[in-house]
Amino acid sequence: MRTLYIECNMGAAGDMLMSALYELLEDRQGFLDTMNGLGLPGVEIQAEKGTTCGIAGTHLAVTVYGEEETEPGDGHEHHHGHDHHHEAEHCHDHGHEHHYGHEHSDEQGHEHHHEAECRHEHDHEHAHEHGHSHDHVHSHEHSHNHAHGHHHADPGHIAELIGSLSLPDSVKREARAVYDAIAEAEAAAHGCPVGDVHFHEVGALDAVADVTGVCYAISLLKPERIIVSPVHVGSGTVRCAHGVMPVPAPATANLLKGVPVYGGAVQGELCTPTGAALLVHFADSFETMPVMRTEGVGIGIGTKQFEQANCVRAFIGETEDESSETVFSGGENGEITELVCNIDDMTPEMLSYAMSRILEKGALDVYATPGTMKKGRPGHVLTVLCRPEEEERMARCVLEETTTNGLRVRRCGKYFLTPGSRSVQTEYGEVRIKTAEGFGIRHEKPEYEDVAELAQRNSVPCQRVQDAAIRAMEKGEIQ
Repeated sequence: MRTLYIECNMGAAGDMLMSALYELLEDRQGFLDTMNGLGLPGVEIQAEKGTTCGIAGTHLAVTVYGEEETEPGDGHEHHHGHDHHHEAEHCHDHGHEHHYGHEHSDEQGHEHHHEAECRHEHDHEHAHEHGHSHDHVHSHEHSHNHAHGHHHADPGHIAELIGSLSLPDSVKREARAVYDAIAEAEAAAHGCPVGDVHFHEVGALDAVADVTGVCYAISLLKPERIIVSPVHVGSGTVRCAHGVMPVPAPATANLLKGVPVYGGAVQGELCTPTGAALLVHFADSFETMPVMRTEGVGIGIGTKQFEQANCVRAFIGETEDESSETVFSGGENGEITELVCNIDDMTPEMLSYAMSRILEKGALDVYATPGTMKKGRPGHVLTVLCRPEEEERMARCVLEETTTNGLRVRRCGKYFLTPGSRSVQTEYGEVRIKTAEGFGIRHEKPEYEDVAELAQRNSVPCQRVQDAAIRAMEKGEIQ
């Protein structure tokens, strides 16, 4: 099975993850060209070579309007890599608004500028020691001098921005889901509704670049399974402009619920909200590195030197399912968990959305069958399939995303063909072929997402690309 393993011994941030995945790509320049051509206002991404503890790697530097953000009062530039400011906006009854920001740099020498604001009503005035005046919203000055205006965007604006980018629809769906998780975590951290979360323009643009870059890189790598190590979050506290923040930061802690994390001797924040959201969204499991035949290693480095290597490492290669008794003499068997509930009070649209969210959060499959509920009401029986070790997490997910107040759990034995993949070249482009074999049986079929994307790109019917892929598959034209 084609597996991506991400090692987070020094935490994770959006740009460090993107840098590690970038090193695994065959066409690195093509990736940069695509990312720089997305249409993100003022954003440019450049690959910078560097080392950490003598290990060579890459840092993808994201500049916004020609600059990497600097920490106020530091007197020098920080190359970003851990990416959030904690900022809250307060609306006052006396006719104007004050902004205060929690700005800090972590122990890895990275700037945090993923800004989240929440609006709260107050009946009193307070003075904020910012060193500059607040006459109205957005009137504050910044320590950098680019001429564009800084604005604030809510999650809806971010979703619209991502939706406008020149990326495959599947990549944009992943990116929006990651940003939704960030917004929910920030809202919980600040104690406000998700709709009241606002992101500062520069921090949002930088983080959107990181999020979309990671989602796009993973789509190019096409892993069938993603495994992430337990996450090192750092330890201690970080001093902010308005106090001391515990590590991990509240939003990061919210995102990492249920994930194996640990602190240690390294003081400071090693995992950011963006990094945490990406890991949780894509990880099929959090565990130590499996036995795998590696094909490539990518190293995304931070800019500050430590006694241990300051990097995220990504490995791509082949693994075998641990439950497999033999791949050649027969298929495989094992166990699977079914989570089942009856739903009679959700509209088709809301149920469809809930099913997509459950899939995004790691379910192996989700489906609904029509049925008649108590009192003769038409409804649906929702079934979610997951790995046995994911039972509790996926049960919470079903309870969160649907209106059901309870569900049933079934442990089932299963027989299945060993999955795999290969690629074929057609006149329209490369298409992945999904394979499954065992018990003397072999199944093959073109990957629909590849066929649909090539059909759209070449302006031809989808069936024509499908037929071309099947012809190439039958001829054995493997890439």
